[in-house]
Amino acid sequence: MTAVSGRSAVSSAKCAFHQRTKRAGTQALAALFVMGSITYSAAQDISPDKPLSAINWLTQSLDAPRSAPMRTQPSAPVSLRNDISQNALPENVTTRPIDAPQVDAVGLLSAAQTGLPRDLWGASKTLDLGRRLTSISNQTNLLPASRRLLNTLILAELDPPLGARQDGRLFLARVDALLSQGLIEEADALMERAGSSAPDIFRRAFDAKLLMGTENEACAQLKTTRGLSPALPTRIFCLARDGDWSAAALTLETSTALQLISPEDSALLARFLDPELFEGEPPLPAPSQPTPLTFRMMEAIGEPISTNALPLAFAQSDLRQTAGWKTRARAAERLARVGALTPNRWLGIWSEHLPAASGGIWDRIEALQHFETALKTGDPGAISKSLGRVWSEMGESGLQIAFSDLFAQKLADAPLTGATSNTAFEVALLSPDYEIIAGAWDTDLTPDNVFLKSIALGEVPAQRPNTAQKRAIVDGFRASGIPVRLSGLVQGNRLGEAILRAIELLEGGATGDLDELTDAIAFFRAVGLEATARRAALEILVLERRG
Repeated sequence: MTAVSGRSAVSSAKCAFHQRTKRAGTQALAALFVMGSITYSAAQDISPDKPLSAINWLTQSLDAPRSAPMRTQPSAPVSLRNDISQNALPENVTTRPIDAPQVDAVGLLSAAQTGLPRDLWGASKTLDLGRRLTSISNQTNLLPASRRLLNTLILAELDPPLGARQDGRLFLARVDALLSQGLIEEADALMERAGSSAPDIFRRAFDAKLLMGTENEACAQLKTTRGLSPALPTRIFCLARDGDWSAAALTLETSTALQLISPEDSALLARFLDPELFEGEPPLPAPSQPTPLTFRMMEAIGEPISTNALPLAFAQSDLRQTAGWKTRARAAERLARVGALTPNRWLGIWSEHLPAASGGIWDRIEALQHFETALKTGDPGAISKSLGRVWSEMGESGLQIAFSDLFAQKLADAPLTGATSNTAFEVALLSPDYEIIAGAWDTDLTPDNVFLKSIALGEVPAQRPNTAQKRAIVDGFRASGIPVRLSGLVQGNRLGEAILRAIELLEGGATGDLDELTDAIAFFRAVGLEATARRAALEILVLERRG
C-alpha cells in the first residue's frame, strides 16, 4: 500500500468512526441536557465561595455545581429582642446521621498511637492550620524529623478546632498535604476512612486511584453514588473502563459537536477510545501540567509522559511492574528520599537487576548492591571497603535515612574499628534505634561523635561546642520552658498550631537561623516531643544541611 493510500485508509476509518458515533444523535443531545452539562468555558469557572486547592494538578472530574441565584429580601427592622421568634416556621438546620463521623476528626492514628491529646487543635482557626500545613508540606527539603512529626499530625485522630465549621476544610488541607508529598496510599486510606462522597473528597480520591492504578474502583463509586455528577471527560473515561465503548464514543462525539469539552480533551479521548484509527499520525502535544486523568490516558495510547518534572505524586505510578527498571529505580529513589516509599521497597526495586551501565543512578545502585553483598559475608574488611563509598553515594542522593533504617543495627553488630566504626555510628544515629545503639556503643569515637552520642542520649554535651550550630543546639537542650515566640500560641490553647510553627522554626534553623534552631529544640523538649528534638539535632549535624 502506498503512503497516499495509507492516509486515505486512515481518513476513511475516521469518517466511519464519526458516522458510527453520530447515531441516535437526538437521544444523545437530550441525555446531555438531562445531565445538566455546561459549556467548556463555563466549566472552568471557579466559585468565589470555594477555597482553592493547594494542589494545582487535580482532575476536574466532577461538574462544577450550579450556584443558586441570590435572593434579595427586605431588611428586617433591628430589634433589641432578636432572640424572640418572629414566626412559627422551623429554622433552617443542617442534618447528618447520628453515627456519621466528623470528617475533620477522621484519622488513621489513634491518640494511643501518637501520644497526642485529641484536643490538640484547641482554639486555632481552621484557615490558619490549613495554611501552615500547606506551607510546610510544600517544602521539598524538609528535615526527616520535621516530616515525621508533620505527617503524624496529619494522620492523627484529633478533634476539630473549637467552634470551627464542620465543612471539611481542615480534612482537605490534610489530604492535600499528603498528596503534595507523594503519600498517595496514605491519602487514599484517609479518604476511605472518612467514608464521604462529598465532591471535593471524591475528586482527590479519584486522582489518587488513577495514580495507584485502581481507577476502576473510583469509576464504580461514581456510578453507584448519588449526588456525584461527573464531568464529561470523566464520564467518557469511566464508560470506556466499564466496557461501554459505544456509549463512550457517542458521548464524546456529541459533546465535541456542542463544544462541551476542550479540543485538547476531545483529541485525547478520541485516541483513547480507538487508538488504531490514529496509527501513523504525529503524537499529541505533551501537556505541561497534566492531570492524573490526562496522564493515564496518555499512557494508555502509548504516549507516556515522563514523571521526572511532574509533582511527586505522579512518581508513584512509575513503581508498577509495567514500567522499565530504570524508570522504577528513579521513582523509588525520588520517593524514598522524602519517606514516601518504605526503605524495604526501595531496596527491593534497586536489587531487582544488576546495573546496566555506569554513571548517575547506576553508580548508586552498584554501590548499594556491593555493600549489601559485603555485609552478608560478615567480613570486616569487605564491609569497611564498601561502606565509605555507599555512604557517600547515599549522601549525594539524599537517601541516608532510608539506608540507616535498613542497615544501622547490622552495622552496629559488625566488628568494625577506626574510621569505619565511626561511620557506622553516624549511620546508627539516623535510625529509629538511635538511642539504644548509642547507649550500647563501646568502641572509640571521635570528639564530634562523642558530642553526637550525648545528644542521642538526651544529655547536654560535656565538651565545649566548637561551632555556632552546635552552640545553638546545646542552648536548646539547656533551655527550660516554652520560648517566648511560641508562648502566645500555647497560652491561647493553640498547642497544635504552636507545634506547626515550631516545625517552621526548625526548618529555618536547619538553614542557618540559629536563634530559631534553639527555640525549636527547646519547645519540642518542653512539650514532650523529646524524640523529635533529639532526632532533629542529630539530622542537622550528621546530614550537614546547608542553606
